[in-house]
Amino acid sequence: MKLTPLDDRVVVEPLTAEEKTAGGIVLPDTAKEKPQRGKVIAVGPGRLLDSGERSPIAVAVGDEVLFSKYGGTEIEVDKKDIKILRESDILAKVLA
Repeated sequence: MKLTPLDDRVVVEPLTAEEKTAGGIVLPDTAKEKPQRGKVIAVGPGRLLDSGERSPIAVAVGDEVLFSKYGGTEIEVDKKDIKILRESDILAKVLA
């Protein structure tokens, strides 16, 4: 299934949570934190302004981003968990 987000929404595929701590301790599923980092897989056209123009979105497909922990809506598409976020829920772009 292909998703096309509307307005200022962005579709993000969260990266997997850490399996081990820095000290090498393996974490059980219940102790893992929700991932806050992901890869952008689709971007909407931008928010519609009062002038009728669209506000450009600051991220593009393929960007790696940090997003708020409880922001957006989680759904499952083709057996993959993805998040649909507003642009304002994205906190930063991760630079290589």
